Amino acid sequence: MLQTEQTLFEQMRITELEIESRKALFSFTGADVKALQSFKPIIEENIDKIVDDFYGLQTSVSEIALLIGDSDTLARLRTAQRRYVLDLFNGVYDLEYVNNRLRIGLVHKRIGVEPKLYLSAVHTLKELIYAVINCSVQDTHQGECIRVAIDKLVLFDVTFVFDTYIRSLVSEIENAKDKAEKYAQSMESKVKERTQQLEELSQTDPLTGLLNVRHLQETATRILRAAQRRGEPVSVIYLDVDDFKSFNDTQGHRSGDEVLRAVAKAIKEITRAEDHCFRYGGDEFCIIMPNCREEQARDNFITRFNQKIKLSLNNISLSFGIIDTGPYEYEEANSLIHKADQRMYSYKRASKQQQTMAAANDLAPENSTADVHSISQSQSVNKAVE
Repeated sequence: MLQTEQTLFEQMRITELEIESRKALFSFTGADVKALQSFKPIIEENIDKIVDDFYGLQTSVSEIALLIGDSDTLARLRTAQRRYVLDLFNGVYDLEYVNNRLRIGLVHKRIGVEPKLYLSAVHTLKELIYAVINCSVQDTHQGECIRVAIDKLVLFDVTFVFDTYIRSLVSEIENAKDKAEKYAQSMESKVKERTQQLEELSQTDPLTGLLNVRHLQETATRILRAAQRRGEPVSVIYLDVDDFKSFNDTQGHRSGDEVLRAVAKAIKEITRAEDHCFRYGGDEFCIIMPNCREEQARDNFITRFNQKIKLSLNNISLSFGIIDTGPYEYEEANSLIHKADQRMYSYKRASKQQQTMAAANDLAPENSTADVHSISQSQSVNKAVE
C-alpha cells in the first residue's frame, strides 16, 4: 500500500496496543472516562459559548490572527474545534479518535502554527472548560475528577499532535538532507569534470590538440619504467617541418598554423592508442611508442605518415629522427629524446646536402665521375641517419 493511501496512524504505526499504553502512562482509566461522559450534557449546552470565547481570545493574538487569515478559514476552524470539544466528553478514545488528533497536528504544522502557539491554545481551551465546570458542578469532588480527567486526556492528545509535528520536522530534515546530498554529489561531479577538463587543458597544446611538452619528461619516464618491468622496447620519433620559418614568413602565420594542425592530425590518425604524441614546440613534434622497435616505427609510422601528409600538404617535407631503447638496457628519458632530436637534425643536414648536390649537378653541363661519387656518399649518409 502506498503511504498516501494509509491513514495517519497506519503511517506512524500506531496500534490499539500503543493507544492503551499511552493511556496507562497518564493513568487515564475507566473512572476518568465516566467522569467526562457525565459532564457531556453540560458541555453540549455550553459548546457555542466555549468556541466563541476561545476564538475571541485567539484572534486577539496578532500571530494567530495572521495565521487564521480570512473568515472562511475561521469558520472551518470553529467547526473543527466544536467537534473536538464534544469528542473530549464522548467517552470513546479509539483509533479513529487518535487519527483525528494526528490530523490536527498535521494541519497545524502545515499552516505554520508553532508549538508555543498550539500549547497556549490548549491552555486557553482548558481554562474555558474549567470555568464551565466551576459554574455547573456543585460537588467539589466531582468537579475535581472532571478537571483531572480533562488534564489527562488533553496531555494524551498533545502527545499525538506532537508526534505529527516531530514526524513532519524529521521528514523536512530528511528531505533537506537528501537535497543537500544530491546537490553535493552534483557539485562534486561538476568539480571532478571541471578538474579533469582543466587537467586535460593543462596537458594539451591548444593549437594542435596534442600533448604539450610540459609533461613529456614525466610521461617518457613512466613509459620507460613500465617497459623495463615488462622487458619491452620503446621507440621515440622526433620530427619537424622543413624550412617552416621561411614558410611562415612567406605564407603567413595563419597558413603556418594550418600546416601544424595538419601534421598533428596526421600523427593522431597514424599512431596507436597506446602511443603518446607531443608538440615539442614550434614546428617540432615528439612521439613515444611503447613496445615498438626502431624498424617497426619506421615501417609502421614513417611510411604511412608520409603517404598521409602528401594528401594534404604536398608542398611540405618533414625530417625525422628515430631511436629505440631496451629491452636489455634502457636510456634515460632526457637522453633518449635528445638522441632522437640529434638524429632528426642529422637527417635534415644530410637531406639538404643531397638537395644542394643535386641542384649543382643539374646546373653542370655533364656529371663527372667525382660528382656521381659525391651524390652516392650523400645518399649513404641519408640512409644511415634514417
